[in-house]
Amino acid sequence: MISNAVMKLCEAIRRSGGRALLVGGWVRDKLRNVALDEIDYDLEVYGLEAEPLRALLAEQGSVNAVGEAFTVYKVRLAAPGEDPPAIVVDLSLPRRESKVGRGHRGFVIEGDPGMSFEEATRRRDFTINAIMYDPLTKEYIDPQGGREDIERGLIRAVDQQTFVDDSLRVLRAMQLAARLEYTIDPATIELCRTINLTDLPAERIWGELEKWLLDAARPSKGWRAAKELGIVDQLWPEVKALIDCPQEREWHPEGDVFTHNGMVLDEARKLIDELPRPKKITVMLAALCHDFGKPATTKIEDGRIRSRGHEEAGIAPTEAFLDRLRVHTFDGYDVRGQVIALVAHHLTPMHYYKSQLRGAAVTDGAFRRLARRVEPELLYRVARADCLGRTGSFEPVAEEWFIGRVKSLGIEERAPEPLLKGRHVIALGLTPGPRIGEITRAVYEFQLDGRVTTLDEAIEAARRIVEES
Repeated sequence: MISNAVMKLCEAIRRSGGRALLVGGWVRDKLRNVALDEIDYDLEVYGLEAEPLRALLAEQGSVNAVGEAFTVYKVRLAAPGEDPPAIVVDLSLPRRESKVGRGHRGFVIEGDPGMSFEEATRRRDFTINAIMYDPLTKEYIDPQGGREDIERGLIRAVDQQTFVDDSLRVLRAMQLAARLEYTIDPATIELCRTINLTDLPAERIWGELEKWLLDAARPSKGWRAAKELGIVDQLWPEVKALIDCPQEREWHPEGDVFTHNGMVLDEARKLIDELPRPKKITVMLAALCHDFGKPATTKIEDGRIRSRGHEEAGIAPTEAFLDRLRVHTFDGYDVRGQVIALVAHHLTPMHYYKSQLRGAAVTDGAFRRLARRVEPELLYRVARADCLGRTGSFEPVAEEWFIGRVKSLGIEERAPEPLLKGRHVIALGLTPGPRIGEITRAVYEFQLDGRVTTLDEAIEAARRIVEES
C-alpha cells in the first residue's frame, strides 16, 4: 500500500501537467511480493520542468536539493494518521549521464523531463531496477524486460555500454545476488570482470558490503558472486588467499577455506537478528575474517593438514582488510577492535572446553580476563558459526558450554567493573601518585580471580597491600 502523502504528491504533479512514476527497488520488491520494514519511495517526474516542479514540491512539504544542478530532491511530506507520520521521498527528473572522468564523480548529468521512458531507463543498472509504476493508474512501464527477469530470478545489466560508467554496479550485483537470491546473467558477469574497481572510495564499497552482510539471509551467495565478478581479485587479496587453501578433510569435508568461510557467513547471519547494528556488523565481519591467517600457516604435518597459530596470524590481514574499508567505530562502538579480538580468539571456546575435558579446569578468572579482551557473547556467536559452517555433522558442544559459563559469571558483554577505586585507596592515607594505580590493579586481579567479591573485601585487600609495602 502506498502512503496517502505520496499519492497526494502524485496527484498534485498530475494537476500541474506532469506524471510521477515510482522507480527502483520499491517497484522491484512490489513485483516480488516482498513486504519491507522500511519503505523507500523514489519518484521520477516526466513532463514538468525543474522550476515549476521545485515550486510545487515546496507547497507539499520541506524540500532539500540533493543535486539541484541535475534536479534531485528529498521531499519531506506530512503523513497524518500514518506510521511513520512523515514520509521522505527521493524525487528527480529523468536524466542522462555522460562519463567524462575517472571515479564516481566523473559525470556530467542533465535533467530532461521530455525524455522517453526507454531512454530514461537505459541509465539504470539492472533490468529488475528499471521498471516504473504509475501509482495513479496502477500501470507498470517496463521497456527493458525487468518483469520477465524477476520471474526468472535473473540479475541482468540494462545496457552494456552505459553499465560500465559506474563501477559500483559490480558490487551492487554481488549484494543483490545475495539479498534477492537471484542468479547473475553470464554476460553481465563477463562485463563486470572488465570493469576497473580501484576508483571506488571506501565508503561506497562499504555501503554495498553492509547491505550484503546484514540484509541477505544467505550471504554465501554474494561471497561466491564476489569471486565470479572479479571483486576478490581486484579488492580483497586476503579473501583471494583463501581460495584453494586446503583444510584437513576430517574436520572440513566441505573443501577449501573459501568454501568454509561462505558457510560460516551463512551461520553467523542466523545469529545476529536481535543485536544492535554495530554488533551485527562486528559478528559478520569477524565471520568473514576469522580464517585470514590460514593461508600463511597451513602445512602438512604427519600426513595431516594443520594451520597452527592461524588465529594470531589472522590479525595482520584482518587489520589490512578493515583499514582498506575504513571500518572503525559505528555509533560509538569499537567495531574494528572487536573484530580483531574475535579473529584472535575465535578458537578460545574450543580450547577452554578441551582443557576442561583433559582435567585442566579453566578458572572463572580466565573467563573474566578473556572478557577484558573480547566480548564473550559475540565470541560465542562467531565460534558457533565457525563450528556449524561445515558439511557433515558437527555439534557446537564446546560453544554451548562456553556461553553457559559466561552467563553464569554475568560477563556476556564485558568483564566486571573494578570494585576498588582510587578514592578508596586515598582514604587509607596514601597520597595521589602511581602507587594508587598499582594497588587498584592488584586488587582488581584478586577480584577477577574471585578472591574479592565486595567493596569491603576490596578495601581490606588494599589495606593489607599498604601495610605490607
